[in-house]
Amino acid sequence: MRPIEVVKRAEGMKLQDKKGRVTELELLPPLSEAEMRTLESSLPCPLPEEARELFAYSRGLDGAFGDIVTQVDFSGLEGGFGIEEIFPHGIPIVHDGAGNYWVVDLTSDATSWGPIFYACHDAPVIVFQTESFAHFVSELLRLGSAPWESELVTGHDEQIWGSDPGVMSHEQCLQSGDADLETFARSLDETWLLVDLRHPRLGDGFSWGRYGAFTLNRRFGEKRIFAYQQQPRKSLWQRLRGR
Repeated sequence: MRPIEVVKRAEGMKLQDKKGRVTELELLPPLSEAEMRTLESSLPCPLPEEARELFAYSRGLDGAFGDIVTQVDFSGLEGGFGIEEIFPHGIPIVHDGAGNYWVVDLTSDATSWGPIFYACHDAPVIVFQTESFAHFVSELLRLGSAPWESELVTGHDEQIWGSDPGVMSHEQCLQSGDADLETFARSLDETWLLVDLRHPRLGDGFSWGRYGAFTLNRRFGEKRIFAYQQQPRKSLWQRLRGR
């Protein structure tokens, strides 16, 4: 199903929050031709047809989604997102009101409005959500009525923060036999940890802020291989001075 079909079916849908209040889902206005051209000029690729088709009909949704989502603009929320070292062309499309976003990660060869990642700041993790824009919209709509269950709220952020699954050491990557992992690792040193999200599943991700607000992050060009630097171990003298 195309994203526009999901949105058209949802128009006028009754939304109910967890306090029992009922509202009607409304569609945001479409993008004008000028807005469409401005958006496309900012992208690393031609505007994917599934996005162009939807944005000519509606740019997003207006409604309450399970007391979680507060802003939805599929063409990109005002103010941008940041963390360009992870998503150099990231398009934030949904905000939860608490500083967390769902972001479209576009590259030069993108032909769809995806994949989509959840970028959380507390805990500071990146979580793969879905490759499919239409599937993402469907899961968002599930938050609009009881029991408010959706793949958008699975607790994967807590799991990643707790155990950092899938993270590889610098040495593991050098010995992996994978040309991309080896090349990326050679450009770094042993203080870096790497994670391969080239073929992710729901819930895969990494802790971009594992070592605090100044954790350094890197990406291997447009490929979805990421790295973050472990906090250097302080010397005894540095620890004593920091008391």
